[in-house]
Amino acid sequence: MKFICVFCVLCSVASAASALEREAFTISKYDLEIRLEPEQQRLGARGKITLRNDSGHPQKIAALQISSSLNWLSIRVEGKAVQFVSQPYTSDIDHTGALSEAIVTLPVEIKPKDFVGLEIGYEGVIRSDVTRLTRVGVPNAIAKHTSWDQISPSFTAVRGAGYVAWYPITTESADFSEGNSLFEVADRWKAREAGSEFNARIEMSRESSEAPPVMICSPGGDKIIQEFSRAQMVLAECSWTRLGTVTPTFALAKYVPEPKQLLTLYVLPGHEAGAVTYSNALDPAMKFVSAWFGKPAAPVAVADLADPNSAPFESGTLLMASMAAEDSKLAGINLVHELVHSALPSSRPWVYEGLAHFAEAMYRQEQGGRQAALDFLGLHRAAFLDSEKELSAALQNDVDRKNVGQKIVGEKTAGQPLAITFDETYYRSKAAYVWWMLRDMAGDDALKEAIRKYRAEDDNDKAPKYVEQLIEAASKRDLSWFFDDWVYHDRGLPDFHVQSVHQWKTEKGVQFITVTLENLGDAGAEVPFTIFFEGGEITKRIEVRAKATATTRVELLGTASKIVVNDGSVPESDLTNNVFKILAPSN
Repeated sequence: MKFICVFCVLCSVASAASALEREAFTISKYDLEIRLEPEQQRLGARGKITLRNDSGHPQKIAALQISSSLNWLSIRVEGKAVQFVSQPYTSDIDHTGALSEAIVTLPVEIKPKDFVGLEIGYEGVIRSDVTRLTRVGVPNAIAKHTSWDQISPSFTAVRGAGYVAWYPITTESADFSEGNSLFEVADRWKAREAGSEFNARIEMSRESSEAPPVMICSPGGDKIIQEFSRAQMVLAECSWTRLGTVTPTFALAKYVPEPKQLLTLYVLPGHEAGAVTYSNALDPAMKFVSAWFGKPAAPVAVADLADPNSAPFESGTLLMASMAAEDSKLAGINLVHELVHSALPSSRPWVYEGLAHFAEAMYRQEQGGRQAALDFLGLHRAAFLDSEKELSAALQNDVDRKNVGQKIVGEKTAGQPLAITFDETYYRSKAAYVWWMLRDMAGDDALKEAIRKYRAEDDNDKAPKYVEQLIEAASKRDLSWFFDDWVYHDRGLPDFHVQSVHQWKTEKGVQFITVTLENLGDAGAEVPFTIFFEGGEITKRIEVRAKATATTRVELLGTASKIVVNDGSVPESDLTNNVFKILAPSN
């Protein structure tokens, strides 16, 4: 009889799970204690989390997920054990390609916007795992340089959800093989937890007479405690009052800390020459960032990666990148990015990350000229081009915007508006272009003034048009149309071409050309165009709104032979129609 009762309980929980709203709850607060055992590659966790019901109706079933290599041990509410069933859940949001999911029956229904606190315990191993990449065809040799997370005796580095779910999350399944499924799930989760508070005390104890390793999880948050002659405790306090775009990450290794001005380099043995490269790049990077964004104030850290070929990773003001290479340009760009974060905190991803990537492009211009900067930006264009083409096709096919819309500034809008997106390709890559175009339109001095006046803590920053108003005031120019197309909505990309050209001479022999540009796209922009003529060339700029034309007249010193629209500073959907050759008049 007892077996039958237990079986019925499990069946009822499984039935509820089949109709489960996995994203109904958001974890609004984490308070965790993490213990590492590198020799066994183990992680054990105890602590508390707070769930908030973000659905539109009461919820009594919650789904909590951790990496499939970890196991749930206990879940309690107000000190009392609650009923839960643990099951595997396929999802590429973890490097193993699966999650260990606990379907939890709460003691009472939680009303919308109400909270419930849970005491949790789980443990397991975190080994190097490339499963989610190799099963979609990524060669193992490449996958291991991308999926480098692990706990091991020699080197430990573990990134958070999206890489390894070493702390609980609440998401739907994400699949690398299904288009943008993984990114859409991760973006929704990031957006829901952007305002969440995260605290984790991570420690490792051991008996050894050797020098203890160094643990880091955030700049300024690391420390070492050593007791007696052999007993050691290494710990780090990881705390964020608001997660934003941060991915909680920790590392444990035989680092040699090298503190600099606001910067600490965590260097692995054998990579000292690369660390010198970073040290030498600090002063020029600091000078550049201070001139544009204000003096950096928050601590910044660069942590070395053991594998020289590992893909770099950035979270907040922590950069993890191999220092094996002695690349001064890369070191400078990396430092500029992190120092911008230090100088200009913001809760808006398109401002926080967009400005950091824009600064990288600006620094490339300082090093190698404007074309070097545009080439750098071009690397970002591919990141969001396909998504924008899909949006453009949807709009042209008259798709109902309500099916793809998101609310912003009181309207429904399609795509990924920068003002609200948590899609990295947009708030990093597309935002970098947007800041570059704003710089070209407003000018360096005006944009510097606007950036220096920006205050993330300012009450005005709660208003959607705060950034626009700062730049308009500094540049004394109406930019509402630009922000409407590029920030508040996602209109896709422009598509420029020369519609017509007319050349003539005045009675005094002065050569003129009238140029009409057409924008076939759904987003407007101010675009440069270059006229090539006998003995030289001249570049002008013209504002061309979406689905519109614009005409300008230019005085030349010779007969024009060719016009090239766009130097690469404006992302376009089609670059194949940007060259217009002017035929010589027949006699």
